[in-house]
Amino acid sequence: MNKELINFIVKKYLKYDNKNPFISVSAILAFIGVAVGVMVLIVAMAIMNGTSKEFKDKLFTMNYPLTVYPQINNSVDDTLLKKLETKFPNLLFSPYISSQVMLQSNNEMNGGMIFGIDPKKEAKINKIFKESYNKEINFNKYDLIVGSGIKENMGLFPNQKITLFFTTLNPSGFSLLPKMKRFVYLSSFKSGLTAYDSAYMYTSIDALRTILKKQKDTYDGIHIYSKNPMEDIKKIKEILPNFSVGIVGWWQQNGNLFSAMQLEKQALFIVLMLIILIASLNIISSLLMTVMSRRKEIALLLSMGASSKEIKSIFLKLGIVIGMGGIAVGVVLGFTSLFVLQNFDIITLPADVYATSKLPLDLELIDFISILFGSVVIVLASSYYPALKATKIDVLDVLRNE
Repeated sequence: MNKELINFIVKKYLKYDNKNPFISVSAILAFIGVAVGVMVLIVAMAIMNGTSKEFKDKLFTMNYPLTVYPQINNSVDDTLLKKLETKFPNLLFSPYISSQVMLQSNNEMNGGMIFGIDPKKEAKINKIFKESYNKEINFNKYDLIVGSGIKENMGLFPNQKITLFFTTLNPSGFSLLPKMKRFVYLSSFKSGLTAYDSAYMYTSIDALRTILKKQKDTYDGIHIYSKNPMEDIKKIKEILPNFSVGIVGWWQQNGNLFSAMQLEKQALFIVLMLIILIASLNIISSLLMTVMSRRKEIALLLSMGASSKEIKSIFLKLGIVIGMGGIAVGVVLGFTSLFVLQNFDIITLPADVYATSKLPLDLELIDFISILFGSVVIVLASSYYPALKATKIDVLDVLRNE
C-alpha cells in the first residue's frame, strides 16, 4: 500500500460520517479541546511569567541587585568602597546609612525606614529614586524624599517641614529622649509596591551621619548595581574576607516569594495540561469508534495485502491530523489572545495590589517549547493505542460474519 492510498483513506475517514455522526462529533470535540487547552496554556504561562518579571523588576530596584553589609561595627568604610570601585569599574556603588524613624507633621504620624545616601550615586542605580530626584534643584543636607504612600497619608506639600524621631536616644537629665530633627519635604517617589511607598524615605548621607553620630567615612552598607548579580557576587566575595563584611543578593532576600511563584507556575502548567489530556480522550474514543465501524474495510485491506504497519499508519495519522490540527489552531489563538491583551485594555488590575495596572505578559521560549512538546506527546500517545487496536482485527472472523 502506497502513501497516496493511505492519505486517501485518512481524508475519507476525516469526512463527516452521516451513518455514525457521533464519531465525527467526538473528533470535532477532540480538535476543539486540544486547541482550547493549548491556547489557555500559552496565555496562562505568559501571565505567570509577566507577573513574576514585573515583581522582579520592582524588587530588583527597591532591594538592589547586591548589598554589602557589615559583620562588625564600622567595617564598611571608604577603604572598602574605593577598593570595590577600583576592582569592579563595570559596577555601580551607592553607600548608605539607614535608621528607623517616626515622622510627624501637624497631627499626622507615620513610621518608616530612612536611608542616607549620595543622591547622584543613588540615582544611577535606583530608577525609582531617579524619577523623583530633580538634578536642577539642590538636594540640601536635611532635604527629604519620601514614598507616595507617606505623602498621601500625611498630606505633604513641597518645602513643608517635617519632624523625624529617631530610634537612637539622647540622655536628658534622669531620662532618655529620642533624637529628633526637622527635615524639609522635597518630593516623593512611587515604586508601585505599597510596602515601599508607605515606609521608605531618602535624605543625604551627611544628615544621618550627623544625627546618628556615625564615624566619618563609615556606612551601614553599600548597594551595588550589576547586570549579572549572580555571577558578580562570586567575584566580590573573593575580596571581602579581609574586611569583615558580607554580601547578599536580591534573590536571597526574596527567595521564598519567587520559589512560591515558580511552584505555582509548575502546578498551573500541570493542571492546564490536563485539559489537553482530557481532550485527547476524545481522540481515543473517536479513533476506537472509527476502528469498530470500519472493521470490514480494515479486514478487506489486510486480505488484499496491506500490512499491519500500514493499517497502524492510517489510524495513527488520523489521530495526528486531529491532534496536531488542534495544537496549530491553539497556538494561533494563543498568540492572537496575547496580542489583544497587550494592545487593548481589556483587563485592568489594581496597581496598589499587583504593582501594575496593565496585565503583564511574557511568554518565554522554554515554556512555549514545553507546551508544544507536552501536547505532541499526549496526541501521539492518544493516537497510538487505537492504531495498534486496528491491527488486531481477526480478518477471517470479520469477513465470515460481516
